[in-house]
Amino acid sequence: MIAQNRRARFDYTILETLEAGIILLGSEIKAIRQGKVNIKDAFASVENGELFLTNSHVGHYAESHQFNHEERRPRKLLVRRRELLRLIGAIQKKGNTVVPLKMYYTRKGIVKVELGLAKGKTNIDRRATIKEREWQREKSRVLKDH
Repeated sequence: MIAQNRRARFDYTILETLEAGIILLGSEIKAIRQGKVNIKDAFASVENGELFLTNSHVGHYAESHQFNHEERRPRKLLVRRRELLRLIGAIQKKGNTVVPLKMYYTRKGIVKVELGLAKGKTNIDRRATIKEREWQREKSRVLKDH
């Protein structure tokens, strides 16, 4: 795994997930292999019928002087037409968005992004998530001791 958006599962209820390819430049691939990537504030948006990963940060690759990339440029995501149309319909519903959950390599060394169709949580939902997590920890401690 390259990068993970741990905050997404806390801030959003993930309704479904899907895998998408991503179009990257050579200097971006090399920077990602060095671990200079952050998808914490990123989201997917639809522009001109295409899906783009917006606000993801890929740091500069030091050895690429002249042909370096912009750090926060929109990067095109590759999904099937049927999935794209379904995502566009889901995004148009109130409160739904598409967030990247993790970025990883396949067995062939290709970079993929796991996207999640998400609905924003309210503060009450977040508190309930924290309460449930703490209850599970307490329960596992008690069972471990006995």
